Amino acid sequence: MNNTSKILIAIAAGVAAGAIVGILFAPDKGSEIRSKVNEQGKNIADDLKDKFRKGKEKFNDLKEDIEKTVKEKVAEFV
Repeated sequence: MNNTSKILIAIAAGVAAGAIVGILFAPDKGSEIRSKVNEQGKNIADDLKDKFRKGKEKFNDLKEDIEKTVKEKVAEFV
């Protein structure tokens, strides 16, 4: 994992923690707070799923590029 990824993950975690702390200190009823926390959790989960999907796509693209390059190099030697 490169430094940029680590920084983005740390920022996302900080934003999530800040959102949760903000919700917990809000002057709402308990049921409203639980609803907001649940909603925030779902949003964070959706964001993570999206990031993993994008990462998987990048990995697959890289894999295809490597396979293509290897096949081309093998063809040069055959």
